Amino acid sequence: MDKNATVTDRINEMLQHYGLNANSVTHKLGYATNSKMYKILQGTEPSFPTLVDILRAFPDVSSSWLVLGEGPMLLGETGGAVPAAEKKTTAGRAPVVNSGHVVAITVDKDGDDNMEMVPIHAQAGYALQHNEAVFVQDLPRYRVPGFEHGKFRAFEVAGDSMEPTLNHRDIVVCSYVDNWRLLVPDDIYVVVTTESVMLKRIRVRISGKGDEVVLHSDNPHRRPYPLDATDITELWRVRGYISTYLPSAPDVTVERLWEVIEALGFDKGEVRRHLMENATPNATH
Repeated sequence: MDKNATVTDRINEMLQHYGLNANSVTHKLGYATNSKMYKILQGTEPSFPTLVDILRAFPDVSSSWLVLGEGPMLLGETGGAVPAAEKKTTAGRAPVVNSGHVVAITVDKDGDDNMEMVPIHAQAGYALQHNEAVFVQDLPRYRVPGFEHGKFRAFEVAGDSMEPTLNHRDIVVCSYVDNWRLLVPDDIYVVVTTESVMLKRIRVRISGKGDEVVLHSDNPHRRPYPLDATDITELWRVRGYISTYLPSAPDVTVERLWEVIEALGFDKGEVRRHLMENATPNATH
């Protein structure tokens, strides 16, 4: 054990051991907002009442280890902690799967989480500095009706990979995915790595850090993109979007054609999928 480790270092080690992060431990401690845990994980020494809350929530953790740095982390142990990937939680469930990174946030004067917006020109910087409080502090902040409670972040859409569902410069409003095992298959996610910020559809849950994650585009001319789960630093689930794109009036002829297709007993979704899969590269879409 590092003799120079601080209480905040040991809290970070404890959370890694249990597969938790600031959001999930906030829920476990029963706090209304996660700002307290974010501050602790970024270096602020916890108060005595907070240490008591932690020890009550984690009865297996040694108070001597947490407060003084003496002895093993867990009561009854004589050695070091078991790596999180090999450890079950106290409830018997497999540990949470995520990057283990702390998500930097900003709060308003009332202590409520802000919704930061990441414009296209800031996304390269965000990929590298997403967990740095100074960088996040400089992002524009907004309030969006219906997204006042919880950890949300907005991202400006870049490119055409998700057309026709989402268009260039649309803004997606996302909720933070704390446990990758619980992502909703076939939903759209903002996938952050150290190299890029991508908007993709994920069709299969991530069961472990060793998984390969296949990222899908809604644009039929873009091929699926495989990515190692270990390369992902953040996942944000798209919950809504803001767009200045308004579709034109429906083509009456096309609508009538769809009615005929359905009247003949064909499934419209299957016909549409067949047309998209067999579209030529130069086809208008």
